[in-house]
Amino acid sequence: MVCLGNICRSPLAEGILQSKIDNAKVYVDSAGTAGYHLGNSPDPRSIEVAKQNGIDISHQRCRKFIEADFSSFDYIYVMDQSNYNNVLKLANGLTEINKVQLLLSEASLETNEVPDPYYGGVRGFESVYQMIDKACDSIANKLNQ
Repeated sequence: MVCLGNICRSPLAEGILQSKIDNAKVYVDSAGTAGYHLGNSPDPRSIEVAKQNGIDISHQRCRKFIEADFSSFDYIYVMDQSNYNNVLKLANGLTEINKVQLLLSEASLETNEVPDPYYGGVRGFESVYQMIDKACDSIANKLNQ
């Protein structure tokens, strides 16, 4: 799960998907394409909206997406087109490129990008949670089969 700073959207996506799959069989992680918040906890608003939905993401720490992630992960979900483009810049070949897709391509929504709620209020975080949750339902159904 990849967003820009790894403090809002991708930590939520990591926590949501982890809550829906067998963690002994599937490893889920998140990262950001920028190194703004390395080592920090997720945004308090992300922690709170996750907590309100029974998920604890407070233990997560921000990290930057690196080339080695292509060999570590089978699927790389990004939150928006900008992060998609940034991740693809690190890809070496078609096999790695094919691992990357927009998270909301897994959901039937009117948009294919998860908006960044960072500069908005709590309501934006709640809306983003619902979008990510819907996509993670679809991903979990595939992974759990």
